[in-house]
Order: sequence, then structure tokens, then C-alpha cells
Amino acid sequence: MKSLPYYLLIVIIIFTTSCTKEGLDPSKNDVNYDADPENLDEKGLPIRLFDAKLPAMLNNLEYTIDLNQWGIPNDGTDVAKTTSNLQAAIDWAHEEGYSKVILPQGNYLIGKDVNDIYYGGIEIHGDTEFVFSEGTVLEIDTNDKWNYCVISLKGDNIIIRDGIIKGDRDTHIFTPRDNDGKTAHDEGHGICVWNKSNQVLIKNMKIHNLTGDGSLVLDANDVTFTNNDIYNNRRQGISIVGGKRIEIKDNEIHHINGTSPQFGIDIEGPGRVDEDILIQNNYFHHNRGGDIVNTSGENVYILDNIMEQGEGSTYVDGPIVSWHKTHNIIARNTITMKTGSANGRLGYIQYSGGGDKGHNRATYVHENICNSCGMYMYKSSDADVRRNKFLGYFMAFSKFDNVILIDNLVTYSEEHPKLRYCWSYRFNDVTGFASGNYLGETLEDIPLSETTPHTLQCVLDGW
Repeated sequence: MKSLPYYLLIVIIIFTTSCTKEGLDPSKNDVNYDADPENLDEKGLPIRLFDAKLPAMLNNLEYTIDLNQWGIPNDGTDVAKTTSNLQAAIDWAHEEGYSKVILPQGNYLIGKDVNDIYYGGIEIHGDTEFVFSEGTVLEIDTNDKWNYCVISLKGDNIIIRDGIIKGDRDTHIFTPRDNDGKTAHDEGHGICVWNKSNQVLIKNMKIHNLTGDGSLVLDANDVTFTNNDIYNNRRQGISIVGGKRIEIKDNEIHHINGTSPQFGIDIEGPGRVDEDILIQNNYFHHNRGGDIVNTSGENVYILDNIMEQGEGSTYVDGPIVSWHKTHNIIARNTITMKTGSANGRLGYIQYSGGGDKGHNRATYVHENICNSCGMYMYKSSDADVRRNKFLGYFMAFSKFDNVILIDNLVTYSEEHPKLRYCWSYRFNDVTGFASGNYLGETLEDIPLSETTPHTLQCVLDGW
């Protein structure tokens, strides 16, 4: 056999060195993704190029509602009087040009019949900062309606802060609906950000006991949730049903349970645009369905969150769920599962595209820690998975095109001894590239190819 030419040996050495445990150079367009290499950070993640625009008040004029002047009860009684007079005071302040409206301390019971299915609350106008005095509660009265909003936003540039919103979950009358007899009554919301409201900030609120969601975002832009405690709502913590530039940061969202989907955050706007969404530094726990589900969102950043199943809690779907054709950047989250869900112990699952294996943009999964859980993606394409730790469970891909696996760690658990065979790094009809991945302390040989689909023999054998 003849020796290889010197120049060819140099090429081989350079190529081999470039594919070490450090992986491919993220600044180079090594994979067939649509992300511009110039828009990737030093670790290979797409740089976030959006920020939600915050409200800007027109002036510094401040009005504290005079309860005596307006005849507003603040002891949780006389719902009709409280609702009409409180709304009159809010309307007057808006007409007079006050940008800050302060609600004095107390418990305000509100609600009014609007139609057969909707029970009305309080409306806040645009260009208003609505501030609750310390410990103040705005509570919806017991009702039998499918829909309600304790606070409904009406316009742009609105801040809601420092208060407590309470639903009627414990006393609600679940009257069957006339047309189909159903009793879900899952549209009772704490704060409704809709009517194309823009530049909204919801801050330092406790929002709980709603028959539906803590907050509903419907066709709104530039909405920020920060430092809120959202809990014990039946359907969702926050539902995004059409929205651009939505930021959900530094909140605690927990004990969501009662009627499907039961997620901390649900991005689900069929026929609408859900785009440029940041979910960061939140603490999720005890959420029955799961913590975050993305069915329709594009350019969704899920970063630095803590997700815990919680003692005595069971998941239906699991911590993070995304649907085919969504776009997700999932990085630096810590996920802990105690028991399995309908999807098993999967901290992240991307649902199938069916027969359509194409994807709109790559899914990035970087530097997450999954305690006693793993991840699974199937019947889809384009994923960049780097530097994750799946402790005590597995990573799996099935009928998947173009996955990049770099510097990941999978470990076994004594609780799941059956996973030792064929269930660590599991592949069925998968193309892509792999480098530097470990099973425990052992460097794992994963022979992925960009052209030839890889299937483990144990999978072919039926394991």
C-alpha cells in the first residue's frame, strides 16, 4: 500500500483535530440550519435580537381613589356597588389625565353579568399605571359563567402591580352549557391582555384561584410579566394566544391543576402569530400538565428556569413539550422529575411532525441539567444538542434528520437498571454528527453520519 501524500495527511490531521471533544466550531456553518452564523454567540446559541418594549406613562399625575367620595366598599361586600363605583372612579381618573391610579387597601368584591357566558370585572384604560396598596385584593364574585376577566386591559401603555387577584374557583357554579352540556368553564382569567393592547407590564402580583388562567395574552405585543406569584388556577398559569415580544421573567408559577392542559405557560395560538417570546429565570413546580408547552411559537427562548415536579405531584405531559414546526432555544434549565408522565421521564419532548420530517428552524438544546429525566425527539429534523446532562435517564431520536450531538452526558440510575441496555443514547433512523458524548465516565462512540441513517442493532432486534 502506498503512503498518503504529505498534503493529504495534513488535511486529515486538521479535520480530525477540529472534531475533538470541543465539537464543531459554532461560528462556522457546519450544519444545514438557517441561523446566520454571525447571529450565534460564542457557545453556538442564537443571539436574542428582541426585547419587549415597556410602558411609558404620559405624565406623573397621581390619583388615590377616594372610597368615601365614590361610595366604594372595601370589605368584600356589595358586589354591584363595588363594581360600578370602582369602575366610575377609574374612568374619571382616566378622563382627567391621571397616569397613576392607586387602589387603597382593602378587599374588593367585583363582578357583573354581561351576557350568557361572560361575567365582567374591571377595565383599565391605556396610559395607566394601576397600583394596589399593600395587601389589597381584587376578587371576582361567585358566578356560573364560562368566561370572565377580573381585570381587562383596554389600550396601550398599562402597568398592573403590587396586588392580589383572586378567582372564584372554590365557589364557582359549573352550570352545563346549553349547546353541549359541558361544564369545563375554563376561561375565567385574572388579567386579560387583549384587544391588541401593546406595552403592558404585570409586576409583583399574586394571581390565584381562577377557573381558567392566571393571565390570558390574546393578540397583544410587548407584554412583560415579572416577579409574579401565579398559582392554583385550573387551566394555565399564563396562556399566550397570539403575541409578539412577550417576556416572562422571575416569576413563580405553580400548582396549576383542574382542567386541561394544566401548564405553567401554554403558547397556543392557532391561526395567530406567536413570536419572539422569552421565558427566563422562572420557578415552576407542582403543575399537573407540565411547565411549558409550545404548540405554535417561533423564536421562543426558554432559559435559566427551574422546573420541579414537586412532592406529591404527577405530570400528565412533562416539564417542556414542543410541537413540530415550532422554534425553540432551550438552554441552562434545571429540570427534576420524580415519577413518569404519559411520555415517561422526559424532561423535554418534541412531538412528531408525522410524515413531514422538515422543520422551519433548528431546535437548540444546550447546557440543561435533567435530574432523573431525559429527552426525546422524533419524526422531525434539525436539532443542535450540546453540553447537556441527562442524569439517570436517556437521550433518544427516532426517524430524525440532521441532529448535532456534542459534549453531552448520560448517566444510569440504580432505580432504572433496564435502561442500561439500548437505552442511553438511542437511535432509530437518524442522521447527523456526534462528538464528545459520554455515558458515565466512558466516551460513547456514536457513529452518526450526515448521509447514512443510523439505527442501533438492539432497536432492530426489538429492544
